[in-house]
Amino acid sequence: MKWTRRDLLKGLGGLPILGAVWWAGAANTVYNRKERSKILKQLNIRPSLPPTVPSIDGEPVRVGIVGFGIRGEQLCRSLGFATDEWVEDMKLAAQEDPNHKALEDFQKQDKLNVKLVGVCDVFDVRAEKALRSFTSDDNAIKRYTTFTEMVESGEVDAVVIATPDHWHAPMAIEALNNNVHVYVEKPMTHTVSETYELRNAAKASKAILQVGHQHRQTLSFSTARDIVEKGTLGHVSLIQTNTNRNDDNGAWNYDIHEKASPQTIDWDQFLGSAPKVPFNKNHFFRWRKWWAYGSGLSGDLLTHDYDRLNCVLKMGIPESVSASGGIYTHNDGRNVPDVLQVNMEFPNFTTGSSQAKGKEKGMTFCYSASLGNSYGRPTILMGHDATMELGNRLTVWPDAASTRYGEMLELGKMQPNVPIYQYNPAANVPDAISSATSQYFADKGLMWTYINGVRVDSTFLHMREWLSVIKNGGKVSCGIQEGFEEAIAAHMAGLSWKLGKKIEWDTATEQLKPIEGINFDEVLLYNGKWEHAVPMEEEA
Repeated sequence: MKWTRRDLLKGLGGLPILGAVWWAGAANTVYNRKERSKILKQLNIRPSLPPTVPSIDGEPVRVGIVGFGIRGEQLCRSLGFATDEWVEDMKLAAQEDPNHKALEDFQKQDKLNVKLVGVCDVFDVRAEKALRSFTSDDNAIKRYTTFTEMVESGEVDAVVIATPDHWHAPMAIEALNNNVHVYVEKPMTHTVSETYELRNAAKASKAILQVGHQHRQTLSFSTARDIVEKGTLGHVSLIQTNTNRNDDNGAWNYDIHEKASPQTIDWDQFLGSAPKVPFNKNHFFRWRKWWAYGSGLSGDLLTHDYDRLNCVLKMGIPESVSASGGIYTHNDGRNVPDVLQVNMEFPNFTTGSSQAKGKEKGMTFCYSASLGNSYGRPTILMGHDATMELGNRLTVWPDAASTRYGEMLELGKMQPNVPIYQYNPAANVPDAISSATSQYFADKGLMWTYINGVRVDSTFLHMREWLSVIKNGGKVSCGIQEGFEEAIAAHMAGLSWKLGKKIEWDTATEQLKPIEGINFDEVLLYNGKWEHAVPMEEEA
């Protein structure tokens, strides 16, 4: 019953299909294709293929970009528009490392039927970069000084919102009220009340709203959904998922542009509904570090993990959330935590059971984050019959005490320390990762997916889906209901950390259970913990 390295490698290389590696093996069956095929047939798992998307024909969709910062530029590239500076940087990167394929991937990307007609950014330098890079003889890009001017112009069919969090909902609502289609980055909203207002606007509008959780296009997640639905894991009672980052970019200490000044930045427009404070470059470029503009770990990074598990399990909004943590690794004036622990409870959730009826019910979702350590901790779904490690690739191990696989474990046809299924759509595809933060996103399936062994930008697929629904009708994969669940779950985590209390959800009324004397929106917008916060005017 002893495994050799040669046995293991031979087993894992057993059956490549569409870039995936399938394998079910044990010591006495690694060379027995018949036995292996029998186990695979019993599991009945199929690597997922990308959904068919109707073509985006006819008149081009006229798109305006709102917020042309880091994420705004990335979204424009997914639409087919790259700045001159980025193209030059990627050429140099490819010369230094032949495996650096970012420019090659962009150039091979299918063309979407899009006309980029406008940009709105409060920083002159960013707006001018977009105008310079995207204006051509047959397409003059217009700069709009305000978002309202853009959506009321009649010159845009759709907007891409990549602003600080506190502008997401107000802009999305205004666009939907004008029947302008919306692609809005996560988190969908900044407060609890906005979440309901945006849901109402989306339901009343003829326009299509897509929330920017691009991992819904990552094929490993749809394969994981198939695995769960077929009972491969048994009842999943615990999920562990993590954020592990340890660099300036990962801690939101983004570069401050040398040309930033009150003369080049419309500071009042940036502040919007946030507290009126004097011009502050740190706040402008590193806005994720303050509750006034961002949502910290709960809104920025927890939302990724929550939604990618929600698209696999469809667990919905937790019945209660408890959070703890603090500012332990970056004492630089920020008031959002950089270490966070969140427990979400789903006492009535089930993925099905191989045991006696009624024995198993309920699940805890544990999220753990540190911006002071980059040790890779995988996302793990722990079921009675098997455990699944989930990222851009996935692996399933049988559990030693499994009911479903008990007989095969006893006969040695399975072993707990040997995967019964492995899916690696990136097999034999070299990936050049430019930074630790990029590695973090890649490992979580947030940067790209693989189709027939070819790497494809998952954000491109997500935006293509949105544009196709705009043109052809249908349903987007992350619309208002998915966004509503994401936003409420994130706000529950933020509120729990700020208040030091468990936050509960009433499924029947679709409301947070009230806490006497507490206004949830007021708490969310307060800069720091509710009882210990320092007013913004006193910050360094």
